[in-house]
Amino acid sequence: MEEVGTLSKSHQKVVLVGDGAVGSAYAFALMQQGLAEELVVVDVIKERTVGDALDLEDAQAFTAPKKVYAGEYSDAKDADLVVITAGAPQKPGETRLDLVNKNLKILSSIVQPIVDSGFNGIFLIAANPVDILTYATWKFSGFPKNKVIGSGTSLDTSRLRVALGKKLNLDPRSVDAYILGEHGDTEFAAYEEATIGSKPLLQIAEEKGISKDELAEIEDQTRNKAYEIINRKGATYYGVATSLMRITRAILRDENAILPVGASLDGEYGLDDVFIGTPAIINATGLAGVIEVPLSSDEKAKMAASAETLKKVTKDGLAALDA
Repeated sequence: MEEVGTLSKSHQKVVLVGDGAVGSAYAFALMQQGLAEELVVVDVIKERTVGDALDLEDAQAFTAPKKVYAGEYSDAKDADLVVITAGAPQKPGETRLDLVNKNLKILSSIVQPIVDSGFNGIFLIAANPVDILTYATWKFSGFPKNKVIGSGTSLDTSRLRVALGKKLNLDPRSVDAYILGEHGDTEFAAYEEATIGSKPLLQIAEEKGISKDELAEIEDQTRNKAYEIINRKGATYYGVATSLMRITRAILRDENAILPVGASLDGEYGLDDVFIGTPAIINATGLAGVIEVPLSSDEKAKMAASAETLKKVTKDGLAALDA
């Protein structure tokens, strides 16, 4: 079924739900990029959203005109995109999966009033555990899968490319490598398929004397970088906010960009009924298609294990919510 792309509209509207560290950094990134003509900020702490809107609108004289204001869920009725960053933050010593019960309750109170408003756009989810909350948004909303996207492994992929760029003295944008799987402890680097200028990354690493142990250390540091940041400053937000901005740009500008996101699978990697990190095509209809990376048998096992973890925690979390 062909859908009308967001690009056909001259006026684009984004509703941000959650004005904490990630949400406010995302709003700032939108202002800097001049994306969307209307931005609504929604949060339970109304005073903060009013203050943030007043602060953010001051940027438009130097970027692009934008209507920015504090609003309600009902403002989503004619929005193109709803971005959800609301939820309890991850604390030091806490895994993303530890957050599931708290944030499923919060999410269930957000999605229904947004759908009830008449919203018919795209959901973009960033609250943790993001893969589980993206799946839950799909379930709570009743929306088609292509209109529900998670930030997935977009941030992790950026972290991997930055680390490899440092190691190889290259622009990280020139590194074509992905983190796949859960945005969390079971994620993995798809090194065997990674390339730089069409040349296999593993071949370049061997030529430069970079051992497999060093690559494994980079993967481990990527996986655990959030914990290091949280332990040092209490939260991570600039990286994920920029990842969300990049996905937003691909949607609003109908780019058909291949980005690492939390995508619904329908047989890819031998998996279904799960939202998980993979490269995918993003455009004005949302998720236009999944790019299935041709994984080795070892990597397929890692992907399956990651999906199994997500499915179990999702099932238990949704059951607890219904109890």
